[in-house]
Amino acid sequence: MLITHLALKNWRNFRSLDVPLREVSFLLGPNASGKSNILDVFRFLRDVSKTQGGGLQKAVADRGGITKVRCLHARQNPGVQGVQIEVSLADTADAPPLWRYVLGFEGKGAQRILISKEQVWNGDELVLDRPTPQDKADPMLLTQTHLEQIQMNGKFRELVEFFGATTYLHLVPQLLKFADKIGGQRLEDDPFGQGFLERLAKTPEKTREARLRKIETALVMAVPQFKQLDFKTDALGHPHLHARYEHHRPNAGWQSEEHFSDGTLRLLGLLWTLQDGNSLLLLEEPEISLNDAIVRQIPLMLSRLQRHKKVRRQIILSTHSEALLSNPGIDGRGVILLETSAEGSTARTVNEDESLDIQAGLSVAEVILPKTSPSTVNQLGLWQ
Repeated sequence: MLITHLALKNWRNFRSLDVPLREVSFLLGPNASGKSNILDVFRFLRDVSKTQGGGLQKAVADRGGITKVRCLHARQNPGVQGVQIEVSLADTADAPPLWRYVLGFEGKGAQRILISKEQVWNGDELVLDRPTPQDKADPMLLTQTHLEQIQMNGKFRELVEFFGATTYLHLVPQLLKFADKIGGQRLEDDPFGQGFLERLAKTPEKTREARLRKIETALVMAVPQFKQLDFKTDALGHPHLHARYEHHRPNAGWQSEEHFSDGTLRLLGLLWTLQDGNSLLLLEEPEISLNDAIVRQIPLMLSRLQRHKKVRRQIILSTHSEALLSNPGIDGRGVILLETSAEGSTARTVNEDESLDIQAGLSVAEVILPKTSPSTVNQLGLWQ
């Protein structure tokens, strides 16, 4: 199952958004246009779906409260003053929806968030429609979604499990290298990889070794002098990655993860995440720290991943990379272009002319990427 459609009202910097999604979708746009904010919609639904230590109130609070979540231009939206999220899901990108989930909520300042609308559709059947008369009689019921309540979501638990399994990893190499020295409280779900090694350690040994051997094969091809990848625990039980590089002495050339290059760690994290489950996968600028020659292979890696999995995995990624988007195999139907204005950001799919150019053999990098450049960017070189 995959998300085939996303519609937003007053979410972050989007007054309104209405776009289709494919098995692999590419979010393109200038800085601060909202690429991360679209990815965060799916993380938000994941957080709302948590039955323990989660839910709507915490999901909003973790993002700084309703004033940070709601679009600054919300007052200009007739009919919907709060935030509204709507997603459709189906077995394939072109199939009619199996499920549709709608969540609207609002609040003022530090007040508790109240649900203004919650609907679940199973095909043409309306399974849930809130607020109910009971909700109106007791408004405190509107502080929780049925998505987060086990006793209430039995008819659509498939949706809960789908949202809850969403995977996001934007590995920051310095957090992994210096996790012990940095210390402190880690963010829930560890989105930046500070506990990445612990994640590996908790993976069943047979599964972990199979994945690491595949990663080792890729690193040998991508990283000069790389020969071997190993996973061990030290005398204190702390997990570590070790890599062996070519060296004139047989037992020399070993390095632990704190000596890995940023690019090696980023690639390793990407390769692990691509193998880790079948849930919706969110990739934020996977090209960071990687050589362009490697980045050009990412679309092919994603395509091969889809072909070799029993359950095809949906991937939504944001990127600025010309190298990544130069791959001629990218389906233009999966490209979403974000555009900015004084009234917030908008998003659209490729238009007819752009689609014809891509079908004629031009790459997305040639057709779409130039449209993401700020109009005054050439003046940046005159700054002093």
